[in-house]
Amino acid sequence: MRVLLQRISEASVATGGETVGRSGPGLLILVCAMPGDTDETARALAAKVSKLRIFHDDDGRMNLSVVQTGGSALVVSQFTLAADTSRGNRPGFSGAARPPEAEELYLAFAHHLRDLGIATETGRFGADMKVSLVNDGPVTIWLDTENP
Repeated sequence: MRVLLQRISEASVATGGETVGRSGPGLLILVCAMPGDTDETARALAAKVSKLRIFHDDDGRMNLSVVQTGGSALVVSQFTLAADTSRGNRPGFSGAARPPEAEELYLAFAHHLRDLGIATETGRFGADMKVSLVNDGPVTIWLDTENP
């Protein structure tokens, strides 16, 4: 799995003019399932995200996790994180998991975050979504289960 984390003051996702998820302060997490990923992959990645010390402590150092700050998460499916740009100018996305398994893993990832005590909302899988955010820092971090 691949995720792109953004530390946020606030974020929301809408589809069809309806807000379907929001978060903040906390994390906006764009998620892409890859072939071969399993529920255990989603669980391990959620655990890693929950422990990342990317929030400020009282001394202004990035030393606290989203769990420690009581932050929330907005999880949005993002198959384009699997983009292959090695040939030409048109990205290929065959490196992403097929939609049925990708949706299952995306929802499992969000479920595992909830199990870890993080209030978590999601976008709508496969929908054309509009994501709005205020990136705090900015802090943006890429995680890949191939290279945690």
